[in-house]
Parts: sequence; structure tokens; C-alpha cells
Amino acid sequence: MSQNDSFNAIVLDEAEGKVTSSFKTMTLGDLPEGNVTVAVEYSTVNYKDGMVLNGLGRLVRNYPHIPGVDFAGVVEASDSPDYKPGDRVVLNGWRVGEVHWGGYSQKARVNADWLVKLPDAISTKRAMAIGTAGYTAMLAVMALEDHGLTPEAEGEVLVTGAAGGVGSVAVAILGNLGYRVAASTGRADTHGYLRDLGATTIVDRAELETPPKGPIGSERWSGAIDNVGGTTLSTVLTGLSYWASCASVGLAGGPQFTTTVIPFVIRGVNLLGIDSATCPKARRVVAWDRLSRELPMDKLDAMTGVVPLSGVPKVGGDILKGQVRGRMVVDVNA
Repeated sequence: MSQNDSFNAIVLDEAEGKVTSSFKTMTLGDLPEGNVTVAVEYSTVNYKDGMVLNGLGRLVRNYPHIPGVDFAGVVEASDSPDYKPGDRVVLNGWRVGEVHWGGYSQKARVNADWLVKLPDAISTKRAMAIGTAGYTAMLAVMALEDHGLTPEAEGEVLVTGAAGGVGSVAVAILGNLGYRVAASTGRADTHGYLRDLGATTIVDRAELETPPKGPIGSERWSGAIDNVGGTTLSTVLTGLSYWASCASVGLAGGPQFTTTVIPFVIRGVNLLGIDSATCPKARRVVAWDRLSRELPMDKLDAMTGVVPLSGVPKVGGDILKGQVRGRMVVDVNA
């Protein structure tokens, strides 16, 4: 393998505050430092990718840059004793696609500690159908279970932003594990889709955008996974049962969040932050192993679309507009 070997990638550049993307031919010598080189097979398009591709949020500050916040592929070269050529690997987090060059490239060079070997039951394509969104959904389910949630709980588990990437996989996992799931969405056209994934109840998103009149509402949910944030998260906390937990995924609705101590003091609810970016490796390995066993792959396939590398910019814009449901996999070699 020569440093002059070439490959294709999406490259972002910035000039006078405007971010542009283009398809370029790179060489291995262009790649950043790292002790493992991966032949990338698939990546995904997530909400954060849409932001990066459109120059929003200052998530990328060093240009040129290859975006793509996750990828799966095969080890091509390794200076790490943990990986050898031919190993199938997946990478989520560690600011790949933001600080370190990411997955919209046919080659990637990264730190071995960021990688996880894929379970035999998961192909590289399905790994990215799961992607950072699905992996984050599993971390959220694990966090709720760590705090006592079981399928025998009396109430439903609420999933907000249920038609999105994290929400869709969370609904499928919870339904497959025997939980009763209330899926919240603002899109009427996704009701059948969510019921097929395992939702038992559909909750209109508008219902959660208005807080209760008092500091706390009636007990409605035995647990929750929130992908929306803001006012919705505030409302969800007031509707949890005694000692229930809400796993909060990111700041999809922005940092605006107002609540009181009442849900925490009167009902003892827990607000659990889910950080999929720098999760300890041992927990990442457990999450991927559970995904291989507990995520119904037929439902995963039903929520997955595939686009070539050339289709990424458009899909990124569509995600920001809320026009994409489920998971979008990128075939970087198509």
C-alpha cells in the first residue's frame, strides 16, 4: 500500500465564511495521523452531518475537511495489536467528521481506541443502517435499564422525535424487548411506519410542546427517550412516573430548556444525558453486541435508504428540513 494510492472523498472548504463541498481525488498521504487505516465501505447521513455540510453550528473549524460522523469498513493497515488487516470495524463519535476527517471517503485513518470490531451478525452496511443514531438509541435503552426500567413496567415508554434516526431505532429496540412504546411525532404520514416498528400508541408532538398548567402533570410514562429537547423535554419530565428516568439525546431542539426542581424532588425522576461521542470502549462493545442480538434486522432494513456518495449533500439538506425518516446509508464506493 503506497502513500500515493488514490481514493475519492467529499471535501469541505471555507472561503469568506461560506462552506462549499466538492468531490475530490485524495491520496493516502493526505490522511491525518492515526495507527489504523480503514477501507471505508459505508457511512450515514445524520442531523449533525446535515449541519456540517451546510456550515451550521461551527462544528468544523479546520478546512479542508472530510465530513461524515461515522463509518464501517475493513482494516487495511494497522500498527495496533488490537486490529489486523481484514478485521471489520465500526466507528462512532470521537469528533470524527467534525475535528478528525470522517466517513465520506473511501479511506480513513484513525486512532485504534476509537474503533470497535463488528459482531459477526452485523454487516458493514447494516452497521451503518444502525449508525451513530442506532448506537445512541441502544445507549439510551441501556441507561434506562440501568436505572430500573423493565418490560414489566406499568406505563408506556415515550420516545420523542420517533420518526428520526435515533427515535426509529429506539422504537424498534424497545418493541422487540417487550416494552409498550408511545411514539411521538409531528408527521401524520409516519404513524403506520412507527406502528410497524413496534409503537403501541402515537402521541402528537404538539401535545408535548405545551407544558402542563402546574409544575407537574399526571403520571403518564414509565420512562422516556427524548430526541427533541427544549420545551418538549420540560413537558416530558413532568409526565414521568415516580422514580422513572428520561434519557436525553443531544440538544436537537437547541439549548433552551426550562423546568423546575419539582419533578426531581416530588417524583424522584432522573434526567440521563447520553454521550455517544466519548463513551468508554467497554460500554461501546456491549452496545454493539446487544444491537446484533436485540434489534430486529427486518425492521432495520425497512427503515433504511441507501444513497451514493454523490447524493450526500442533498440528503443532508433534506434532513435539516425534517423531510427524511429512518436511516440513510451512504455507499461510499457507489
